[in-house]
Amino acid sequence: MDIDRELRSPRVRANPFPFYEKLRAMGPVLKIRSAYRPGFVGSGTSYLLTRHEDVSSVFRDPRFVSDRFAISGPGKSSANPWWVPRIFRTFQNAMVGKDGADHRRLRDLVHKPFAPGMIDGLSGRIQQLVDRMLGEAGRKGQSDLIADLALPLPLTVISEMMGVPDRERLQFRRMMLRLTESLATGNLTRFFLNFPVALQMERLLRKLVELRRREPGLDLLTALVHAEEAGDRLTVDELVAMVFLLLLAGHETTVNLIGNGALALMEHPDQLHRLREHPELIDSAIEELLRFTNPVEQLFRFAREDVEIKGTLIPRGSMVILHLSSANRDEAAFERAGELDIARSPNKHVSFGHGAHYCLGAPLARLEGRIALLELVRRFPEMSLAVPPETLRWRASASLHGLRALPLHLSPPGARAAA
Repeated sequence: MDIDRELRSPRVRANPFPFYEKLRAMGPVLKIRSAYRPGFVGSGTSYLLTRHEDVSSVFRDPRFVSDRFAISGPGKSSANPWWVPRIFRTFQNAMVGKDGADHRRLRDLVHKPFAPGMIDGLSGRIQQLVDRMLGEAGRKGQSDLIADLALPLPLTVISEMMGVPDRERLQFRRMMLRLTESLATGNLTRFFLNFPVALQMERLLRKLVELRRREPGLDLLTALVHAEEAGDRLTVDELVAMVFLLLLAGHETTVNLIGNGALALMEHPDQLHRLREHPELIDSAIEELLRFTNPVEQLFRFAREDVEIKGTLIPRGSMVILHLSSANRDEAAFERAGELDIARSPNKHVSFGHGAHYCLGAPLARLEGRIALLELVRRFPEMSLAVPPETLRWRASASLHGLRALPLHLSPPGARAAA
């Protein structure tokens, strides 16, 4: 069985969880031929972990790192091949691909604005945006929830935090979508055909950096441009990579959390009713929706030395795929793992990763998801799909689990009874 091809197939993308159950039963470590090789390094042989215990263990294991270019070994490269375009080298300066002191230096420069206490201060603005967006959708009586709420809400919030002008926001989103989905297909030809888009993206980000150099504001980008940590400033390439990462990570997870979460609640009307009657469950509901719907499906690590996991040797330099979605549905880690329970406790999901690379934007995603979904349930408890569920279109990415669109009929409380 070609596991990598199956993971990308439309059939599995539409309902991946039965396939993940099959993978967990096949063994703790699955050796696969992966089309997706971040950084274009290695032979293409990867090691897939699908069980919660093993995924959590690798997150804690210092022998696995995020920087694939810091490792050399047979058939590996410690630097970019000459043919990798400069734009991709720039984006590889992002902290998500760094470890140790390099990672701490970059993260320390941006961690404060994303701390829970700082993020809580955004709740009023987020509520204002949700009220406006759902108010407009409610007046229409129907909505594509992705286009009307799930996408514009987090994109607006992170763009305001970063000081991105209105006119640049949707342009950024369109470019990001083309780049991430072309790479997610594993088709390098398609990815390099989008090289002009990558150049356009880099020019846009460099223009934003220079704008904040000339015209400082009260936004995070201005703070980054002038930030110093122990006398050290970000280089221009590091700034471009940081802005790219924060804009991407600052909205991508939330888009899928809101869209997937709304669909899951409609598919489980008992839990939808429970949340409406007990809004105090919203915090545990968000954690459960993160576990159950998995906005981010997989992350990657690289073995910096030979490592054995449950009888399988992972050679130095090899890529290890940590399948978060499968780990979050592991029956060995969660009682009734295949059921949605918005009051589940404890809930040790791995949707935001773990350890030093734990998602910086987790508090922001939680807050946006909490306000958006609670307001959606409150306003439209009788919302329903406007299309047959089997016709819903899912994104092609094997790394992100999200809908392209979510058409809904919206009815305020009692509207159907009155009709």
